[in-house]
Amino acid sequence: MTTTTDIRLQHIVEQSAVALTDSAGRFHKRRLTEAVREKLANEDLDPHIRDAALDRLAQSLVTGFGEQRNPRRRQTGGLFHPQDVIKLGNGIWVWMDRATDSDLLEWRRLSRRNRARVDLADNEIQDYADERLDAFRSNADVLYLGDLERVVFGWSEDQTDLFGT
Repeated sequence: MTTTTDIRLQHIVEQSAVALTDSAGRFHKRRLTEAVREKLANEDLDPHIRDAALDRLAQSLVTGFGEQRNPRRRQTGGLFHPQDVIKLGNGIWVWMDRATDSDLLEWRRLSRRNRARVDLADNEIQDYADERLDAFRSNADVLYLGDLERVVFGWSEDQTDLFGT
């Protein structure tokens, strides 16, 4: 559930992204991060919004820790490192050094399920890109995806998502 605090934080990011966008519609993630940090540090934020920003920061740091400690192939040829963590689902992680056989079974099951989701999402992206590239070729006068979506595929403003974009 998106709260008004979440919406305010998203608005800060979106405003910063729009301000940094060049004439080709591009902006750099690093510059966006810097701009958002500056707004959060300098703006007189409501305490609830500052708390939400700190929560997001903490979540990001924890996620980064989990990604850094995710088991990966080592020079030794194996995946094991005692300080890596295995993610078991429902927010439960276990140090690899202390993982049990049932932990490995659950990790394997989740890995297979996640792989299937990634493959499905990638197939969807490939199909979408192929269809749009074919449409670009058939409509050489159209330069931008937004125009292509509106002209060829009938996209309209009433098809907006949760964020109203």
